[in-house]
Amino acid sequence: MQPLQQKASEWSGVATADAFSIDDTNLFQKLSLQAFINLSTNFYNRVYDDEEEWFRSIFVNSKKEEAIQNQYEFFVQRMGGPPLYSQRRGHPALIARHRPFPVTHQAAERWLHHMQQALDNTPDIDADSKTKMMNFFRHTAFFLVAGDELKNPNQQMPCKRATGNQNPYG
Repeated sequence: MQPLQQKASEWSGVATADAFSIDDTNLFQKLSLQAFINLSTNFYNRVYDDEEEWFRSIFVNSKKEEAIQNQYEFFVQRMGGPPLYSQRRGHPALIARHRPFPVTHQAAERWLHHMQQALDNTPDIDADSKTKMMNFFRHTAFFLVAGDELKNPNQQMPCKRATGNQNPYG
């Protein structure tokens, strides 16, 4: 797993320590279940309304309500709350669960764009928590890209971020 974490850090521009700073605070206790529901709802409303057909097509076989529930339950569990996701769906196994989808650099950046917008428009999440969460999301998105390479080792090329700014809000 270490090489995947290294690739995730390299491609995301987020050091592993920064990505997992979410573990320094129980964000579930700090923010509440409703904040995670609001974030996931805001996020998937953006995803399903995305103007890019190639990106929307990734989600075409998923029901929006189910996607929202899966995401907020995973976030709750990963960020200090009860194991809602595991109780309903089993181990998260992120790479395996995302294997059917094209988890490319381009798709990761588009996903992150919508997550940043969702975070920015979820007022019940404070700025420090948003920064920690976005670092985790950015690193995890590129962890999944690295995992996707396991099924298509010759298909992907790393990309550079559009800007050199490492601030997840810039």
